[in-house]
Amino acid sequence: MSGVSEVPVGPVPTPVAALRRIAFLLERAREDTYKVKAYRGAAAAVLPLGDDEVVRRAAEGTLTDLPGVGASTAKVIAAAARGEVPDRLARVEEELAGPLTADRAGEELRAALRGDLHSHSDWSDGGSPLEEMAMTALELGHEYLVLTDHSPRLKVARGLSAERLAKQLDVIDAVNEHLGGGFTLLKGIEVDILDDGRLDQTTAMLDRLDLRVASVHSKLRMDGAAMTRRMVAAVHQPHTNVLGHCTGRLVTGGRGTRPPSDFDARAVFEACAEQGVAVEINSRPERRDPPTALLELARDLGCLFSIDSDAHAPGQLDFLVLGCERAEAAGIEPDRIVNTWPRDRLIAWARPG
Repeated sequence: MSGVSEVPVGPVPTPVAALRRIAFLLERAREDTYKVKAYRGAAAAVLPLGDDEVVRRAAEGTLTDLPGVGASTAKVIAAAARGEVPDRLARVEEELAGPLTADRAGEELRAALRGDLHSHSDWSDGGSPLEEMAMTALELGHEYLVLTDHSPRLKVARGLSAERLAKQLDVIDAVNEHLGGGFTLLKGIEVDILDDGRLDQTTAMLDRLDLRVASVHSKLRMDGAAMTRRMVAAVHQPHTNVLGHCTGRLVTGGRGTRPPSDFDARAVFEACAEQGVAVEINSRPERRDPPTALLELARDLGCLFSIDSDAHAPGQLDFLVLGCERAEAAGIEPDRIVNTWPRDRLIAWARPG
């Protein structure tokens, strides 16, 4: 995988490429969602049109007649149609396209990652179609991306019932057929850990997936002993591959802050090491989960790790380097990080039993 984190565009991008690039950089910088939607919506409106029609509309000033194209996005389209780099694109490239870490920390490990095991689409609470997530992952140099939309109990995030998940798997098959063999969108889930440690999806559907991230999303403040039993039980479930954002904390961001859940980290991580379950290093800036002391404890107990973006938008797939920075600082060897592994080794490891 390339160590360059930015999705490249040519010096004179097409209108759709210019709009996608602006949206990507805004997402990467965690700008307001409404700004991002304007550019992605305009890209979707222009995509079906032929080049001649786009040029004609730009010359006539009728781009804004298209649903989803406003005054600002029309300027981007018109400039690109004329063979010019749009001013808006040049501005966000200058302001937002730089390295995400000081002194490019984490980029060496980032170059060793082959994929990302935790991502969301608009099938649950993500902002973009799974096709756009896959295409951006491919452009970033991933060999694979695991799509892990939420499970049914998380209704606020439009969690997928078994029936909706089955339909999604058919769409993933179609996307992979279209993309060819160089990149694979893998079938996954971020499955809720229920109060008793069971997983919030049917066994039949979990069997059909390539990989499963198990996370606590409810009752984060439950008693420490009960939370420990809950998490250890989940780690012992045969379908659990990755323990997602284990403390549930939030350290910054628009949702405010949230303290970590109370649990016996040693007991949980010993169970992970025993069962071969990877501890997720969640790369979202507002999570930084697990905290450094717990990350080092998991390292010392012999755990495997997964460095994941937990991306809810294509630009957030670039967050991986933030987790890599933390893993490098903790001295975690690359081969203990399961998404440095080739796809076939990863899938074999994740297979139940």
